[in-house]
Amino acid sequence: MKCLSVCQPFAELIIEGKKTIELRKWNTKFRGEFLVHAAKKILKEDCKRMKISSKTVTTGAIIGKVNLVDVKKYESDKELKADKTKHFSSSDFPNNKYGFILEKPK
Repeated sequence: MKCLSVCQPFAELIIEGKKTIELRKWNTKFRGEFLVHAAKKILKEDCKRMKISSKTVTTGAIIGKVNLVDVKKYESDKELKADKTKHFSSSDFPNNKYGFILEKPK
């Protein structure tokens, strides 16, 4: 089974079903279920911004699984900003970003 490492607090948000788009620099043809690995790195500023305690999130472990159903290519910053409530990113990105569309977290 495939696995994707995601920094906290974003891994937690994926498994809670709140984050439905995971941004990546690369595209994939893969579709289906994969494991979500919470990386050891905690993005503390993002934890503060989303009011998640950095002391309570799990790191360095598989925390669940989710289905990758599609990939969206962002052609503009405007498109990327329109989906902010789905990917929760606080940064601006170049136009060549990909959004992994996620469903059915467990």
